[in-house]
Amino acid sequence: MTSLLASINSPADLRRLPRAQLKLLADELRAYLLDTVSKTGGHLSSNLGTVELTVALHYVFNTPEDRLVWDVGHQTYPHKILTGRRDRMGSLRQLGGLSGFPRREESEYDTFGTAHSSTSISAALGMALAARQKGEDRHAVAIIGDGAMSAGMAFEALNNAGVHDDCKLLVVLNDNDMSISPPVGALNRYLAQLMSGRFYASAKNVGKHVLSVAPPLLELAKRLEAHAKGMVVPATLFENFGFNYIGPIDGHDLESLIPTLENIRQLKGPQFLHVVTKKGQGYKLAEADPIAYHGPGKFDPAMGLQKSAVPAKQTFTQVFGQWLCDMAEQDKRLVGITPAMREGSGMVEFHKRFPERYHDVGIAEQHAVTFAAGMACEGLKPVVAIYSTFLQRGYDQLIHDVALQNLPVVFALDRAGLVGADGATHAGAYDIPFVRCIPNMSIACPADEDECRKLLTSAFEQNHPVAVRYPRGAGAGVEPEAGLQSLPFGKGELRREGSGIAILAFGTLLYPALQAAEKLGCTVLNMRWAKPLDTELLLKVAATHEALVTVEEGAIMGGAGSAVSEALQAAGVVRPVLHLGLRDEFTEHGDPAKLLALQGLDAAGIEASIIARFGELLPLDRPAKVTLKSVA
Repeated sequence: MTSLLASINSPADLRRLPRAQLKLLADELRAYLLDTVSKTGGHLSSNLGTVELTVALHYVFNTPEDRLVWDVGHQTYPHKILTGRRDRMGSLRQLGGLSGFPRREESEYDTFGTAHSSTSISAALGMALAARQKGEDRHAVAIIGDGAMSAGMAFEALNNAGVHDDCKLLVVLNDNDMSISPPVGALNRYLAQLMSGRFYASAKNVGKHVLSVAPPLLELAKRLEAHAKGMVVPATLFENFGFNYIGPIDGHDLESLIPTLENIRQLKGPQFLHVVTKKGQGYKLAEADPIAYHGPGKFDPAMGLQKSAVPAKQTFTQVFGQWLCDMAEQDKRLVGITPAMREGSGMVEFHKRFPERYHDVGIAEQHAVTFAAGMACEGLKPVVAIYSTFLQRGYDQLIHDVALQNLPVVFALDRAGLVGADGATHAGAYDIPFVRCIPNMSIACPADEDECRKLLTSAFEQNHPVAVRYPRGAGAGVEPEAGLQSLPFGKGELRREGSGIAILAFGTLLYPALQAAEKLGCTVLNMRWAKPLDTELLLKVAATHEALVTVEEGAIMGGAGSAVSEALQAAGVVRPVLHLGLRDEFTEHGDPAKLLALQGLDAAGIEASIIARFGELLPLDRPAKVTLKSVA
């Protein structure tokens, strides 16, 4: 670490620097950022692109008294480094370490917790109006990317903010022509016209030229300039919302950023600053491929990302991507929909092979769900590839537009359960409870890669909405069978025959449950479906066992275990039931295996919980018949 950056322990230290030193500080900050993230893994391209913007904001605004709200927050590593957390960057996204996103508990400079997109303007407006009501003289600044601007929530906030002409709100549009996947939509094309800027620069000079030859035409010149400006920049769009639009300016040029921000700080009413940046700025490999360097693991900056010599296990995401292509080949009605997660959801190959049937709707989850409903009304078979945590954002549409009309939409819920380094904001902990309570909806929980492919086919065969949930990364390593075979709808299977206690496993926790059962002599059921529940199998095993244990990588409250208890009660069957799953708490970021162990959901934890609750019922001295799938 270089001497200048080492002297910055807070933004107050930064503000004491002469402006001439800020360029050197930015260079040192970028180098330190690359060095630390390459050792821990994390978001890289987005953070390299916001170095100068971060320096300028903390230099001009009196943080933390002035509030900075970072949209999504995966571009806040420079912010963390400059706000007293430099020495903790080695713990980034690790258990007990720094979060990869802003967190109010972590620092007073993290004024609002974020990780999902398009919330910053709403939050900053709330802060600005709260300051006005309390008589406090401070600013609220929302920093939002062009990808996040495609979400309806951002425009709802702009619409609300524009009527408050006395609040101190600044919206900074960080226009890097890039979200996680390549950005899409009319708004992006509109903003992209600004990248050259030549016509706008000429248009601004029209007024000066007219005035130089005919001073009385002052008003005409102003109108002419405004009209020319409106043809090529989104000034008219945002000014019609009630904002004073400024820009676009180079987001890497501190000599432009700082004077502009200083001027804006003196203005009244809602302000909108448009800055143009480049993802991966300053690291040529990330500049050339910002998607690959969006969230890399550990790597050598001198070598860049390297392919592993050891073939990796096939991930659930890859299983879905292959299934989607194979099913599309067989059924021409299939269309694939994603809310700006082409790469993350495994749809790159589908996009290449079936471009006319691929729809990236941008960061607009609500629209994605209702868009799928509209297609289903016309006889198509939509498959919505969406992270479990992001389907939460389209919940009303899921109920009102899909389930209420009983439309055959398949929801491929990636990142179900714990997600490791991304933490609580991205955990797919709630999909079983919030899906199974909706009439007409079903939800499948595949135990491994082979079941994932087959249950996706089962879901696609239905004439009503079905969700298939699967975790991030690889599973047990069970190679998917070729073809498009399905599994029986709403039916589970007996995987291990024991006695005394039966473990009912939902999803990938089947495998640690089997390990625990080996030691305890328990029966194990692979339930496969949280809704409809296989009540026939449930009641059969309840009649022959003294106690039941449910295991799921999802919220215990309202989850699959609750469905089991409800079914037993409805049938008048009384059996003690132990529910194992994610506790009623937010799970922190860290290594997924460690997090599961802390929740008691690894094999040792499941075994310990069963012994603690039902130790006297365990037939530890009795042999058991075992039926196990081959694991690659």
